[in-house]
Amino acid sequence: MWLPFVQAQELPPVKVQQTKSQRVQLAVKATDAAGRQVLSQYNFRQAQPDSAEALKEVRALVYRLQEDAFLLASADSLYFSQDTLHVKLHVGQPFEWAQLRNGNLSEGVLVESGFREKFYHNTPFKPSDFVRLQQRILYYAERNGYPFATVWLDSVSISDNKINATLMVEKAFAVTYDTLEIVGKTKTQPKFLMRYLQLLPGQLYNQDQVNASQRMLTALPYIKATGPPQVRFTGSKAKVYYFLEDRQANQIDGVAGFLPDPNRANKLLITGEANLNIRNIRGSGKQLGLQWRRVSAGSVILNGEYLHPNLFGSPFEGGVKFNLMKQDTTFITVQPRVQLGYYMLKYGKFSVFTEWRNSRILSEVSPQRLQQLDLADAQTTTYGLNYLWNNLDDFYFPKRGRLLELQFSAGTKKLLRNADVEKSFYDTLDLKTSQLSLGLRLENFLRLGKSSALLTRLRGEALLSDRIFLNDMYRLGGLSSLRGFDDYFFYASAYAVGTLEYRLFTATDSYVLLFYDQGYYRSDLEASRQQDYPFGVGAGISFSTGAGIFQLVYSLGESERQPLSFKYSKIHFGITSKF
Repeated sequence: MWLPFVQAQELPPVKVQQTKSQRVQLAVKATDAAGRQVLSQYNFRQAQPDSAEALKEVRALVYRLQEDAFLLASADSLYFSQDTLHVKLHVGQPFEWAQLRNGNLSEGVLVESGFREKFYHNTPFKPSDFVRLQQRILYYAERNGYPFATVWLDSVSISDNKINATLMVEKAFAVTYDTLEIVGKTKTQPKFLMRYLQLLPGQLYNQDQVNASQRMLTALPYIKATGPPQVRFTGSKAKVYYFLEDRQANQIDGVAGFLPDPNRANKLLITGEANLNIRNIRGSGKQLGLQWRRVSAGSVILNGEYLHPNLFGSPFEGGVKFNLMKQDTTFITVQPRVQLGYYMLKYGKFSVFTEWRNSRILSEVSPQRLQQLDLADAQTTTYGLNYLWNNLDDFYFPKRGRLLELQFSAGTKKLLRNADVEKSFYDTLDLKTSQLSLGLRLENFLRLGKSSALLTRLRGEALLSDRIFLNDMYRLGGLSSLRGFDDYFFYASAYAVGTLEYRLFTATDSYVLLFYDQGYYRSDLEASRQQDYPFGVGAGISFSTGAGIFQLVYSLGESERQPLSFKYSKIHFGITSKF
């Protein structure tokens, strides 16, 4: 339905003239008393830099009146007198909806568009409101298989500036997905991508899915989109084209750290880390990861992970994780985990998981030392939920976007009696207790110009239980958590680390950085409760070489247990090789 009075009125011809001062005064008068009263409610700039800007201001004023239901508002005459543009403005009477009836809108359209007949009864007719209503209806149709739907007004009648009409929608024909096509040099299989993006043949076309797929692709580390997706319609079928190329995402890297050796004066302790990540195995999206770390003399960490997307042809992703931590000659903890994830298009990834944690005291620890450290053998079974939302513009070198991860788990912890510990130690303890844990990770990248970005990050976890032992607690410190301290320097039952990091990019995959980490942790051991606010500062560099990406980070940290001194500075460097 075309309404001629909704269109912006053209101004009558006027000869543009330049004044000596180049300044133009705007004098606007309404043609009648009612119009003058309406016009008094509108503000506009009376002093304009030149005649062209003055005309632009008049057009804007007429458009504002039309948007506020004065559809017949127009500038009847314009003329210059010296440095003043005189305008006679016709305001007219406001138009109203007498009634806008529902013609053939279904209940789903009514709910999604928010249309109710009572909202359009004896209310001002504002073109922008009606346009937004049309857009909401068309948006609903696009998301439900009808991209060629149209909306119009039927049975229109106008009497005394009041409009009667019936709202109609024509869905045309239903459109379903045909196939997904990949254009570019990539080994990624269309079958995997189709299930990952949930664009299944025969499914109703959804424009939201196509838009959300661009964000979902940036979360995959092994491919890169070289252009936005394109949709081609053939009859009632829609074929989506993705322009992709492979990225070097398989990873072998190592990091070496040089720390003061606490057991030998004036000596350095060499720590290290080695990683292996194989991604997109045979183009199917499967991933395998292994990590080995030596954080101190006798302390070793081993992590493993396997992700299997499209489990049994479904949109679900299966995963298995494994963690082993050996703390010198004190205790060893083994922690396997099984999880099931599901991507929710615009809303990120939801996962459910089950985790088994088995922590054992090593035989080298004496009974007296065991009670002094507040250690205990324990088995813990937990069930949890994890939510991940990510719209970072790049997996490896983001400059813009946000990442949010939330985790909650609950379970039961069983204490196991240790033959080397006196039986009286367990008399005052509940051998079976409940345990809760909470986790948060929030990152925001703010682009500063073309070659720099500011990272703000908050990470934290909390363990809630009636009795917490040393080998239950989180470990904090090191390059991946709180820089300026040894790896796993702190034991914490709850902690939070805020990061402010400036990155200056010298190339797409190279940058220098300055950072500040502010931490907080609390230890709720029965024997010794404490809290502290450690912080770390430093700088680093990451740049690409022929052999891979070289990284170097220098940091200083201060806490109640470590003064801010170059004597305790930390240097971490390594090289990441991708293939």
